[in-house]
Amino acid sequence: MEELGLLFQGFGVVISPFNLMLMVIGIVLGVLIGVLPGLGGANGIAILLPLTFTMPPTSAIIMLSCIYWGALFGGAMTSILFNIPGEPWSVATTFDGYPLAQKGNPGGALTAAFTSSFVGAVVAVILITFLSPIIAEFALSFGPPEFFSVYLLTFCAFVGMAKGAALKTIVAMMVGFTLSAVGMDTVTGQLRLTFGFTDLLKGFDFLIAVIGLFGIGEILLTMEEGLEFKGAKAKIDLKIVLNTWKQLPQYWGTFLRGSAVGCFMGIVPGGATPASFMSYGVAKRFAKNPDNFGKGEMEGIVAPETAAHAAGTSALLPMITLGVPGSPTAAVLLGGLLIWGLQPGPLLFQEQADFVWGLIASMYLGNVVGLIIVLTCVPFFAAILRIPFAIIAPIILAVCSIGAYTVANSVFDIYMMVVFGVFGYLLRKLNYPLAPLVLAIVLGNRAEDAFRQSMLYSQGELSIFFSNYLVGSITALSLFLLFLPMVQGFIAKLRKPAAA
Repeated sequence: MEELGLLFQGFGVVISPFNLMLMVIGIVLGVLIGVLPGLGGANGIAILLPLTFTMPPTSAIIMLSCIYWGALFGGAMTSILFNIPGEPWSVATTFDGYPLAQKGNPGGALTAAFTSSFVGAVVAVILITFLSPIIAEFALSFGPPEFFSVYLLTFCAFVGMAKGAALKTIVAMMVGFTLSAVGMDTVTGQLRLTFGFTDLLKGFDFLIAVIGLFGIGEILLTMEEGLEFKGAKAKIDLKIVLNTWKQLPQYWGTFLRGSAVGCFMGIVPGGATPASFMSYGVAKRFAKNPDNFGKGEMEGIVAPETAAHAAGTSALLPMITLGVPGSPTAAVLLGGLLIWGLQPGPLLFQEQADFVWGLIASMYLGNVVGLIIVLTCVPFFAAILRIPFAIIAPIILAVCSIGAYTVANSVFDIYMMVVFGVFGYLLRKLNYPLAPLVLAIVLGNRAEDAFRQSMLYSQGELSIFFSNYLVGSITALSLFLLFLPMVQGFIAKLRKPAAA
């Protein structure tokens, strides 16, 4: 129980008036960063990092980590209210969050998202508190084959668990893989699919694609429907928040699965974005009414938000214990530690115990403060829906353009945002799913790098993906999910003659 004693010491560090003030400021700034598409937690922390140089390291890390928690919470707001993901990991939240808001229950959708985020984060912090040595050792054992098998599982899960046409899912995913291949080959250094355009040397940025596909695409669809923002007259009050909390306990299994998936993907590290997609797919597979997913099902909000926040929080574990950042945001925080003269690793727990346990304690308290702040903001953000679409559309377009430009300060990105918007509009009209395409853009490069590294290590032998029980079992499960629609189709054909 030594950890509990150290944790209470950490709370003693956190609850000072100065640190509490920084915690609130960090949460508010983080929410604003999360709401603005294209900015993101990593960019926001990087921009605000110089402000912390004059602070004590413990106070600085508390403020920056609270910006991170706030960004995690804030990303769900625009996803649910406008179908524009404020953060990459909130893409999956749009699938059911936005339809639920359109049905006239934006408050319930936001409350479910924020509460799920809180639960996922708390579970991850508990793991960090009590299981850090074991988990760190496990993550250290992962190599390229294990990483690729995890990515493969994520892709195949979308094919196997999709209720729509599996072929359309695969086609959308192939398009995403093609887009992810644009730019410079990370292994050979050769250019691919740039066609002489220097602006394509860096490839397509994920956020540009997401803002265009979801933001601009949604504007075009809404314009086609008559410039009407569905759900604009929805009302929100404390009663709705309490009623939502009464409904959430029935999804305890989803909370557990989402937390498990998120913690695993955060520590490995797979990242919050694939964790949210994977958790959504698993929840849909185990749901009593899977056909309701995509139509405003609350479980479709609980699953990705729980996993995303569990992954985002647990990604700090390898950074603290091993000095290996588990996410882009963790990498920025790692840079802050080095600037402050702190060396992450096992010795940090011994030499800077107040710092480490102050940070862990701030994770608990910061998420509580964050939940309170965002819940009190629910009426304000729900009221935005009451603004006529003819007024709000130019504002959304401006926010999307600013977000796209902010990514790399490039006007070319704004043009690409528009192209992706038109492309997303066409895909929706043809009933092609956007989620597999977005997933492939996010993980395509990572999966390719992990696969090629594995091939170089094994000299071209595919048997490396069955070289041990862990990677073999994940690969086998991936192949099972990939061919599952084909098997289900074959069984259905056999049953038809029997029924006749």
